Amino acid sequence: MNIIQTALEGVVIIEPKVFVDDRGYFFESFSQQRFIEKVCNTTFVQDNESKSTYGVLRGLHFQKPPHAQSKLVRVVSGIVWDVAVDIRSGSPTFGQYVGVELTGENKRQFFIPRGFAHGFIVLSPEAVFQYKCDNYYAPAYEGSVLWNDPAIGIDWRISEKEVLLSAKDKQSPLLKEAWLFDYQEKLY
Repeated sequence: MNIIQTALEGVVIIEPKVFVDDRGYFFESFSQQRFIEKVCNTTFVQDNESKSTYGVLRGLHFQKPPHAQSKLVRVVSGIVWDVAVDIRSGSPTFGQYVGVELTGENKRQFFIPRGFAHGFIVLSPEAVFQYKCDNYYAPAYEGSVLWNDPAIGIDWRISEKEVLLSAKDKQSPLLKEAWLFDYQEKLY
């Protein structure tokens, strides 16, 4: 696997080695040993999958300690624009984001560590999205940041009028009003 560092500390793009022949393709989508060696020492405990149509935006989500989560995300089919936002107060990259196009074809994966908000938007007619979490879902510890906060300025790659949001995501606070992680606090 090839690890691509991003402008945000700990947030990486993973390109698996894909073997293609006339029968189709094969790739190792996850190896705990290689992940620990090349990315970080965490153990994933929950896998999730969603299917969404064009314009569906899910995010920007995170969980607060002690139920904070890292996520390893990928697209099985379709195309999404996936985003991580640094929400660690005191971080040199606080409020900045990085994005990556994840597709069923490119098989890239995106690792979002604890301390970052995460969201994605579907750019294809539909997409199947999978992700691993290193902590269990805990509804009482959910947090979010408004997807179109001008202080962050995310380019979601489609017009705002095409974005489809849940009622909950429409009510997310701006970054300046959101709960924040402390950059100095150890999250692992």
